[in-house]
Amino acid sequence: MTNNATATQTTAPHAPRLNFAKAAPKAFKAVIGLDAAARDGLDPALVELIQIRASLLNGCAYCLHMHTSDARKAGEDEARLHMVGVWREARNFFTEKEQAALDLTEAVTLVDRGGVPDDVYARTAEQFDETELGHVLALIFTINTWNRIALSTAKVAGEDER
Repeated sequence: MTNNATATQTTAPHAPRLNFAKAAPKAFKAVIGLDAAARDGLDPALVELIQIRASLLNGCAYCLHMHTSDARKAGEDEARLHMVGVWREARNFFTEKEQAALDLTEAVTLVDRGGVPDDVYARTAEQFDETELGHVLALIFTINTWNRIALSTAKVAGEDER
C-alpha cells in the first residue's frame, strides 16, 4: 500500500453507525422535548449563537453546519457567524448579553476544566432573568447532548436529517 492509499484510508468517512432516533426513540424524543423547552422564550439568534459555539468547541461538524445554516436562514449576519469562534477578540460584534451567554456556553461545555467559574455565572445572571438563565443552561445542556449524539453516531456534515 502506498502512502497515498494509507492517507486515503485514514481520512475516509466513518462506516455507517447506529441510527439513534430509530434505536432509542424514547430517548431521542426526550432530547427533542428538552431542546424545544430550552428554546422557549429565548431570542432565536441567541439560540443559534450558543449552539454554534458549543458545536465549535466539541468539534461537531454536523451540528455546526446545521446551526450556521439555520442562523443564515433566520437572517443572521455572516460576519457575526465568522466571529463566533473568536468572540472574545471580536466583542464589538456581540451584545453584552450574547457575550455572557457565549462565556457560559464555554464554561459549561468545557466543565472538565474546573467547573463553571463564579464570575462567569454571575455575569450571565446579571444579563438574564432567572427563567431565561434556566433556559440558556438547558439549551447548553441540549446542544452538548446533540453534539455527542452526532459525533458518536458519525453524522455527516451537510446531511441534515431532521
